[in-house]
Amino acid sequence: MEELVRIIAKSLVDDPDAVDVRTVESEEGITIELRVAESDMGKVIGKQGRIAKAIRTVVKAVATRENKRVSVEILQ
Repeated sequence: MEELVRIIAKSLVDDPDAVDVRTVESEEGITIELRVAESDMGKVIGKQGRIAKAIRTVVKAVATRENKRVSVEILQ
């Protein structure tokens, strides 16, 4: 799933080399942390958070198929 988030993010931003994706596992589940260049934050979040919500929906669909609990955080 980390690779899925990386591919989606790199296709959205102007600076794909600045995309950093990390997976953090905890008792609550898996958290995927996404960092992009500050100038690309708007492209990843989208108007009213629509793109961020879409990314989370896709990841949640994949996680459900694998019986895992996954969340996506977009960090600065």
